[in-house]
Amino acid sequence: MKALKILLPLLLFLCLIGCGKEPEMPAGNVYRIYMVNKEETKVDFYECSIEEDNQQKLLDYLLLQLQEVPQDTQYRAAIPDGVSLPELILKDETAVLNFSEDYYNLSTGGEILSRAAIVRTLTQVPGVMYCGFQIGGNALTSATGMPVGIMRADMFIDNNGKEINTEEKVTLALYFANAEGNGLVRVDRDVIYSSNIPIERLVMEQLILGVNEPEMEMGAYPVISDSTRLLSVTEKDGICYVNLDTGFMAQTLDVTPEVALYSIVNSLVELSAVNRVQFSVNGATNLVFREKYSLSDSYDRNLEIVQPAKTEEEKEDGEEQTNETIETD
Repeated sequence: MKALKILLPLLLFLCLIGCGKEPEMPAGNVYRIYMVNKEETKVDFYECSIEEDNQQKLLDYLLLQLQEVPQDTQYRAAIPDGVSLPELILKDETAVLNFSEDYYNLSTGGEILSRAAIVRTLTQVPGVMYCGFQIGGNALTSATGMPVGIMRADMFIDNNGKEINTEEKVTLALYFANAEGNGLVRVDRDVIYSSNIPIERLVMEQLILGVNEPEMEMGAYPVISDSTRLLSVTEKDGICYVNLDTGFMAQTLDVTPEVALYSIVNSLVELSAVNRVQFSVNGATNLVFREKYSLSDSYDRNLEIVQPAKTEEEKEDGEEQTNETIETD
């Protein structure tokens, strides 16, 4: 990164007249450099014309621009003073940024906005669809302790002036596998989340997260492998479009195809805006899930495979039987 700062004048020459809200833009590829307002309630951008075709050099240059103080004094840089420039490694279609621990100097709301500004800026580069964040080589986690995971630009919602760091509490109806893997068990889970996360994405993240110990005592078990990556999830006209990576097709958990599919469908259709769910894998829908379900079709809920969760009495009976077995042994 120090070497990049030395090369900055050369890169600025490639940028011709530089960056900013100029009335006339020179020839070249126009990129938006996102920044954060000083109240830390929204992101905005200015445009920069850059004549650079090398993917890595372009990413490095945009990263430097994200550290530059904006001309508009109402805004701060996406990577402000006090936060070191991260190491950037390109893996396939993902730009992985490894920050040092001074990244934690950002406030909660400021961090979310900085992250949105960085992702929106870097994913403009051809061939870069996602960004991943690390701190000292470890995955960045949210305020609730969940790994943030890889991000796309469309994950961040403009809240029309609403404080983006507002936390909200919601009760989600999630469907997990039963002990035999041939039926579903409903779990009502209270989740505190940042208001800029689409509720459909929150549902998917919670399903991938799996179950906790109290939920397992209710007879609920994981359905989706925690190595599965959620690439995108959007809702339009009552249909929720879920795009997963190939880990979804290579399910390693011992559950039936119906359970694997309808765990997601039933959970998403519990949302008021969702009526049906359509899947894709790496954007492709011309696939068949576990030799049974075409991804070109959309799916409605299936309550026939849902069984009641264990009552407190049933859980106590199960514990007593376990204790009796231990004593007998």
